[in-house]
Amino acid sequence: MSFDLLASLVPPAVLNNVLSAHGSGVLPLHVAEVVAEGLRVCVDHPAAFRGVLSQSAEYLRPSGAQSEGCVVLNCPALHTRDADITSHTLTLGQLRTVLIADHLGVLLKRQGYSVLHCPALPEGCDVINFLKVLGVDWPTVPVSWSNEEREQKVLEDLRRSAYRERESEKEKRRSRGEEMERENQRVESDVKINLKEVVQEQGLLGYDPSLGTCTVQREAIAHLAQLDRVAAAADSSAAMTVLHVTSCQEEFRQQQTAMLWRASGATATQQRLVVCGPVKTPGAQLSAAQYLQLRRSQMKEASEMKYGDQVEGQTWDDIIRVMTSATVRFELLSTVHTSPVTLDVQREGGVSTKGPRGGVFVMYNCARLHTLFSSYEKGVQEGIYPEIPECSELDFSSLKEEGEWLLLFNYLIPYSELLDQSGRALELEGGGVRINLKTEQVCRFLVSLSKDFSSYYNRVHVLGEPLPHLFNQMFCRLLLLSALRELYHNALDALNLPPIPQL
Repeated sequence: MSFDLLASLVPPAVLNNVLSAHGSGVLPLHVAEVVAEGLRVCVDHPAAFRGVLSQSAEYLRPSGAQSEGCVVLNCPALHTRDADITSHTLTLGQLRTVLIADHLGVLLKRQGYSVLHCPALPEGCDVINFLKVLGVDWPTVPVSWSNEEREQKVLEDLRRSAYRERESEKEKRRSRGEEMERENQRVESDVKINLKEVVQEQGLLGYDPSLGTCTVQREAIAHLAQLDRVAAAADSSAAMTVLHVTSCQEEFRQQQTAMLWRASGATATQQRLVVCGPVKTPGAQLSAAQYLQLRRSQMKEASEMKYGDQVEGQTWDDIIRVMTSATVRFELLSTVHTSPVTLDVQREGGVSTKGPRGGVFVMYNCARLHTLFSSYEKGVQEGIYPEIPECSELDFSSLKEEGEWLLLFNYLIPYSELLDQSGRALELEGGGVRINLKTEQVCRFLVSLSKDFSSYYNRVHVLGEPLPHLFNQMFCRLLLLSALRELYHNALDALNLPPIPQL
């Protein structure tokens, strides 16, 4: 592959820099020369294959230095005090925020951050069991646990806050008459915080200009007490950032909550909002539980159409559960988190086990790799094929297919940089309240990879005749596809999806 960098003159320093470049992701060169049109560079394909495939594990971890600090992923959709939230009251927009928080947690941990989730939910509750089906391991507390002591402390902090508005005696007398009927909604009618003053005095950017005086609600106190609890559990020596992963409908309320927390004294903590667009379901209104049940039924029907009576027993139950989770995650995570998602939830729509349709298509192609290597390993046991030798013993010039280079250059090499992006955005993005963490990129990467891998795999016969003169090419292809299989597993793990052996 050659690149012509058009220039009337190529300074010697440029050529020297190109020739001396080294490190992960820097490809070995076959030719680098100055020609009439500029600088001509040719990559040494066999050396590139050997260099990457001999150390493929290095390309499956973030390429940058490990980050330091603590990130709290706060999901406002899961905060409740007086009424338990259930999978039947959880909206699809709220489910989207939970899955994004779960995905971000994995990515940020890989980059070295200490990650905590908020709020903790009662163990064994409906939402915890529902999220487990989707592979989400959300933190829990005992059913008998109470946070009332911390709630009382938060209330006292707000009462003493410099941002609290003081009512006149006349207003106090008037409010007392209304206080009893408002007791279930408000902590006390005289606890009012001037949020605009908090924003202005602390020089905060990007907050809604209509933030004004806020009367403190019971629900807000419980929310702040949960945040205080998580903040207290964090490493006090590490800088802490709280990411409020919220729907666009709840953004204003979450800005209020963030400013109330600052007014209560949490001024040292950086707070940002990961705002998620709505989830639309034309022609239907489904809860999270109904949506999951619909996708599970469709996945089971699609499997039965393909495999018939084989679809029974615990193994198939597990496969259908994972495939349903994959469908849900790819549908809700493949779109830029600030944009709306539109779902087809018509019963007759179904899901297919073939075709580039997100999670199912990705899992199908990952399963094809499992089948390929099972066949090869069986052939080794039966004496049909020898074991794959070391990379240094192979001639990678046999990899001549354009699809082989595409899989290496477009997927294996840049994957580690993809893993860096969330942490880099967290560190480098401006100081406004909103932050974009590119939560869609892993899903999109996997779908694109699956399209190119499927095209290559349908065209090339990997396990050929057991003839010695064909073994070198077969081994080179198996090493390439083995690295791809590990890439699949690594990326799916970032979505808390285990690979499956068949589909």
